[in-house]
Amino acid sequence: MLGKLARQHDPNVLVGFDHADDAGVYQIAPETALVQTVDFFTPIVDDPYVFGQIAATNSLSDVYAMGGKPLTAMALVCFPERADLEILERILAGGLSKMIEAGCTVVGGHSIRDDETKFGYSVTGLVDPKRVVKNGGARAGDRLLLTKALGTGVISTAIKKAVAKQSWIDAAIASMTTLNKAAAAVISGDWISNDHAGPGARSAGSGQALVPPFPNDQRPTTNDGFPVHALTDITGFGLIGHLREMLLASENVSAKIHASRIPLLEGALECVSAGNIPAGLKANREFAECVVEYESVVPEDIRTMLFDPQTAGGLLISVEAEAAQELTHALQEAGVQAAQIGEVLRGAKPLIQVNQ
Repeated sequence: MLGKLARQHDPNVLVGFDHADDAGVYQIAPETALVQTVDFFTPIVDDPYVFGQIAATNSLSDVYAMGGKPLTAMALVCFPERADLEILERILAGGLSKMIEAGCTVVGGHSIRDDETKFGYSVTGLVDPKRVVKNGGARAGDRLLLTKALGTGVISTAIKKAVAKQSWIDAAIASMTTLNKAAAAVISGDWISNDHAGPGARSAGSGQALVPPFPNDQRPTTNDGFPVHALTDITGFGLIGHLREMLLASENVSAKIHASRIPLLEGALECVSAGNIPAGLKANREFAECVVEYESVVPEDIRTMLFDPQTAGGLLISVEAEAAQELTHALQEAGVQAAQIGEVLRGAKPLIQVNQ
């Protein structure tokens, strides 16, 4: 459909919608570009405050996935005319709590009456134009890292059916309300050596300490930390869908992932076994499984999980092999549950191999 629209030509657009990337990037100065994204959706948990937190975390993620630093946000609200306004207040408060954590200032928003509640944000961030990290650029030999466990889609479906155990709900909420801020800071090089770290600096491995960016720090993010060649966040298309996009946006590459290394949330496999399969998972599988070949011993429930649509999912990182272990350790030291799940290969068929 978008291909039928008139094309705009602006040399300052570094990343547009034709790239199928996570956000748009627009250069405004030699060393500064805007990162712009928008996202909103219906509630996936019962608690309005938590829903607001999840919506904000999800909206911020695309800026981090481009190597950017969130700067400002505007709220998008759809709310029933006769609904309790205290519910809306709690949603807004939850969202604001995560924006404050991200150092992102909410400067306004827009609301309309709707029969169904929807909430999210448009977010603007900053990045150095020379340091934009796109979803294309993966190179043969790179290692693939994932920074969050999979399973929010199937667990959210179980929540809607009122069959999810509380421990599953708690694990999913913890994941969906964890910003990708720390992971992005490690990747971009926002840390200093322990010798020069001030009080409160967190260790980031290799004798270095991760220094959280100051709130509302308007300096553009750079990517001087690790040789990351491609980056995206795992959201609605699931792991396979977003890995497919990364590979197709890169040149002459394919990938192998190891099913046994992929982290899963508590209860995810139980949800699959019980048939708590979201429609989005089925659509993802129907669309993208044609590029996948499985080793025969990979269990069916694991195969299913590879297509689970994530809300506020983790980052998928393609990093130079020699730096993969150091990056993994740095992420883990920063509190990020990073795992090496595969490697990038030379272009071949199938596009994605899944081994046990």
